[in-house]
Amino acid sequence: MKKKYFIGIDVSKHTLDVAFIVNELSSLSKPVWKQFNNTLQGLQQMKCWLNEMHVPLSEQTIVVIENTGIYHRLLWQFFSSLNMEICIENAAQVKWSLGIARGKNDKVDSRRLALYAVRNADRLKPTPALHYAVMPLKDLLTLRNKLIVQTRSFETALKELKQVSTSAADITALKKFLQPALKGLQQSLKQTEQKIKDVLKQDDTVYKKYKLLNTIPGIGHITAVYLICCSNMFTMCASGKQLACYCGVVPFDYQSGISIKGKHHVHKMANKELKRLLHMCALTSIKNHKEFKDYYERKKQEGKHAMSILNAIKNKLVLRAFAVVKNDKPYLDKYVKAA
Repeated sequence: MKKKYFIGIDVSKHTLDVAFIVNELSSLSKPVWKQFNNTLQGLQQMKCWLNEMHVPLSEQTIVVIENTGIYHRLLWQFFSSLNMEICIENAAQVKWSLGIARGKNDKVDSRRLALYAVRNADRLKPTPALHYAVMPLKDLLTLRNKLIVQTRSFETALKELKQVSTSAADITALKKFLQPALKGLQQSLKQTEQKIKDVLKQDDTVYKKYKLLNTIPGIGHITAVYLICCSNMFTMCASGKQLACYCGVVPFDYQSGISIKGKHHVHKMANKELKRLLHMCALTSIKNHKEFKDYYERKKQEGKHAMSILNAIKNKLVLRAFAVVKNDKPYLDKYVKAA
């Protein structure tokens, strides 16, 4: 259905700056703007204001926001509950599309998002509704990462002090002081990981996808959960190639005319944590899975760089993960049988 109403919302921690344009013909006119609190009460006030301004919360309207991590979560859930199309765009994509822009504030940004919605209405793809089981899993994974970082930070500090300190008694005392903190962090980490397993089992759909991912050689527990959360139950990407691009494992050309002839490189815009997990999965696959071990050795003999081969294996793992979930069938290893 062709859109008639275009809403741009600049999301921050405490406020929502909302601007809308009624139709394409009025895109050059000044968008209407108002600010609300980024709370449930503020969202209800925004809804009443849009109704007063005769902006229907229906299929005629599309909303565009920038990805702000957790700050747009309430807004995402709110419009999903109204069955309205909301597009969560990459901030860099919006910025580059505007050309040269002078000045910046929340009010101006909301107006620019509304204009962006008008100009790109034909290519905007609505973001699927946030699955209710994904949100607690994402929060638990974030907490797990923070606990691991803190634990490693304490352990690394002690190791470095051992190398430079001349007093063994001082190191022993510091270790004694840090021991309760380390023990507490390790206990919290253990409880967090157990909670992740419990949350997985609470929803049959999530748990089924998790079990399907675990059938792929090389993909472990945490990587499977990350894939489910980052892809919003595999609804954010239309194909395995799109998911691989999001993970940062797809190589792109770098050449122009006769002067620039660079090698294929993966792009820096990627989910770094998911890419790191896939790297560990690729290393595990080479050691324990005959197919990938043979593939690695064959490409190595052909003169390929080790990191290039590992990236190809990561790409294969992502494509297989997408395939087993979309086909709703466990991974079938035909390599040994074919050999």
